[in-house]
Amino acid sequence: MALRAFTRLRPNNFALPTGLSRPDGDEGTCPTENAVESMAKDIPLFPKEISWLSFNARVLQEVEDESVPVIERVRFLGIFSNNLDEFYRVRVADVRRLATFTKGSKKKESFSELLGNINEKVLRLQARFGNAYTKALKDLGRNNIHVINERQLTDNQRAYVEEYFHREVLPELEPFFIDDRDTMPLLNEASIYFGIYLELEDGSLRFAGLELPTDILPRFVAIPHREKRHEKVYIVLDNVIRACLVDVFRFVLPIEKAAAYTFKISRDAELELGEHVTQNIVDRVAKSLKKRKQAEPVRLVYDSTMPEVLLQMIKKKLKMGRYDSYTPGGRYHNSKDFMSFPADSKQHTYRKIAPLPTLPDSANIFDWLRERDRLCYYPYHDFRVITKLLASAAIDPKVREIRINLYRVAQNSRVVAALVNAVRNQKQVTAVVELQARFDEQANIHWSNELSDAGVEVIYGVPGLKVHCKLISILREEGGRNRYYTHFGTGNFNESTARFYCDFSLLTSDDKLGEDAYRVFDFIKQPHLQVDYNHIWMSPHSNRPNILACIDREIAAATAGDPAEIFIKCNNLVDSEVIERLYRAGAAGVRVRIIVRSMCALLCETKGLSDNIQVISLVDKYLEHARVYAFLNGGEPGGDKGGEEQVYLSSADLMTRNLDHRVEVTFPLLSAVHRKTVLDILELQWQDNQKARILDADQSNGRIANRDSKRNVRSQDAIYRYLKKLEV
Repeated sequence: MALRAFTRLRPNNFALPTGLSRPDGDEGTCPTENAVESMAKDIPLFPKEISWLSFNARVLQEVEDESVPVIERVRFLGIFSNNLDEFYRVRVADVRRLATFTKGSKKKESFSELLGNINEKVLRLQARFGNAYTKALKDLGRNNIHVINERQLTDNQRAYVEEYFHREVLPELEPFFIDDRDTMPLLNEASIYFGIYLELEDGSLRFAGLELPTDILPRFVAIPHREKRHEKVYIVLDNVIRACLVDVFRFVLPIEKAAAYTFKISRDAELELGEHVTQNIVDRVAKSLKKRKQAEPVRLVYDSTMPEVLLQMIKKKLKMGRYDSYTPGGRYHNSKDFMSFPADSKQHTYRKIAPLPTLPDSANIFDWLRERDRLCYYPYHDFRVITKLLASAAIDPKVREIRINLYRVAQNSRVVAALVNAVRNQKQVTAVVELQARFDEQANIHWSNELSDAGVEVIYGVPGLKVHCKLISILREEGGRNRYYTHFGTGNFNESTARFYCDFSLLTSDDKLGEDAYRVFDFIKQPHLQVDYNHIWMSPHSNRPNILACIDREIAAATAGDPAEIFIKCNNLVDSEVIERLYRAGAAGVRVRIIVRSMCALLCETKGLSDNIQVISLVDKYLEHARVYAFLNGGEPGGDKGGEEQVYLSSADLMTRNLDHRVEVTFPLLSAVHRKTVLDILELQWQDNQKARILDADQSNGRIANRDSKRNVRSQDAIYRYLKKLEV
């Protein structure tokens, strides 16, 4: 389905609304990503870093929402904290680099101002976080789940904690002194530390540090209940150590008094890998990961009650500078551990759905796919259809070859096991393993070595490009010819995240689509070759021009007085050229609806700029991860026959990095039934008046108050009911 090229329209000279700046800079992932930004630098944009913080504020709203089960609220505390850690390691580190090294006083000043705005907003969010944390713990207590500190222990509980400390905790502790004489050891950003204030018997002071062994011991320790037999009581590991702090130094110093204050750091997470992707990339990634551990700190989070003399000593030893961030907080940090808070009762968590069956147990998956294309939507559908596809291909005597992209996989991956088994059964197996998948680099080194040792042909990507597409290509001999069985998707081949990430999969035996997927792997193997495709678009070559051409076609329709609509669902919308084209579409009368999970640099609800454009965001029990690009294309608005709409699913977000600096695949839904299914799902999400937020000009995350609806719609529940009525 080739799209004809449309004449590019000249950008309008948009006026920037009062009080909003035009942020310059790249997307935070590669030094050339600001090339497109410079082409459209006069396009008014909402600062993407501030937009990301608005997204994390939506996560925090789930903690503050008392209709959310209390343990889920506690887990959202962990998600908020984990998100913020990554934000500082990646995005703030990037702005800090720009503030440090950019030439020109005006640009340097703008980045410094952005850092100031970020830190100001983070401080406000941290204050909300502290209040939400206190409220969540109280609500846990009302449900007989108590998280207590060392000062609240009964005699019986204290005896239990002290015995646990000496048996399990003390052998794992390695304290170090912090003073002008000693060098601060290299601190691990994934850990939390105690800054320890020691008052000795002679009246002198000593300072020490201590890493909490949360990678070895649980953060939440169950201890005996007090009076009610049915209550659950926990103490965090931090407070186990605080309860016995003097014992850590008992045989070293004569201590009169000791107090511990939590702190943690975030380091710059950028990897420097060079230009050439060859076999030795494994060694280079490993070296880069080691450099990451030694990278400069960009953020210090600390207990606001920490004595100033101890705080200044820590800052001095960390050699932190003027562009670094300092965040005073409460007594506890690394709240990401709350993501794994123990679930003692189903009553206090979301009810788990039974994934809808896809493949009948007795069916041959290849016969099943020859009947028709299959569209799955996880976690509503059972992800085991993917592992069944690979496991079947591994032992099917007719299968000759398997090709797959691996970006992030589960810890005990059945996907990898199936690929290894396929090699044992004499199949030719090629796996593209992206070693630059941020924060999964170490795991992917492990998987690449395991696959290579098993005889899989492992490809480490394309020079200068991350491989982010989600493809499986299976070549099977049938009737004297090769037939393709193919998976196209919006999410990773990860059994764990598929339980709570919302992603689409298209499973097809269509030969034209199959040829396209197979040729993507040819391009990855030999990127100098010119590769043509029947249906798909691929970054870095054709995603951008085709997306822009589709928008231009809707503009042309609206200008001619015909119906014109664009419906987009994505994780991030920050590419300035796409945003500029959407502004023009709205100005031309195209109805534009956008569902964005995270960053949105498009200025929403701004008169004279984003007319006819509406943007919402959804945060609920599942993480919205799918990318959908739908265009009316002369079809009937709201039609129920599938019309002529063009609906594309994609691995690519609307970010410069995805459109220009990655290998990404966008694929059409050729089936009218599947197009209708996806559009129906988007409509259900658009009708959500329980978990949807409107993105206004300030991205203040206002709730939708029963917008034109006489009933409550929670889209994630409604989608499950909708899909349950359909055949796969």
